[in-house]
Amino acid sequence: MRVWRTLLSVAWFFWIADLATKIWAVNSLSHRGSIKILGSFFQLNFVRNSGAAFSFAPGSTLLLSFFGIAVLISISYYAPRLTSKGWAVVLGLVMGGVLGNLTDRIFREPGLLRGHVIDWMQLPHWPIFNIADSAIVIAAFLSVVLTARNIPPIKKEELI
Repeated sequence: MRVWRTLLSVAWFFWIADLATKIWAVNSLSHRGSIKILGSFFQLNFVRNSGAAFSFAPGSTLLLSFFGIAVLISISYYAPRLTSKGWAVVLGLVMGGVLGNLTDRIFREPGLLRGHVIDWMQLPHWPIFNIADSAIVIAAFLSVVLTARNIPPIKKEELI
């Protein structure tokens, strides 16, 4: 049960952080140009993205919405079986990231399950992104580390 709580806590934290920063970005950045924070290394630049991360598949918002829902269902199905706290963090990051971007797709214009995702952070030679995208990228990195260390998400004795 502790592992499940870890997953939900991480997911909730990143979902709320993503939502709060997107509300701020809409209110503060949508009518401004790029704001340089660390010169050209880190800038704030408001964009409405109709595709996936890295502006992949623009205009595929409906398909991406259904994919996000499938990911959430899969995580919810397997999460109660987790025995690894590290993997709970990974799935919590994915869940929080998917919830963050799915919230935009559901509630933002142009309509239900077709809304554009708010992106607002920019690094050089990197597409504009948000907290949800960051959570998913961090999850991917942690999953590689856990796999390299041979840490299974579910201990074998739990499978019997």
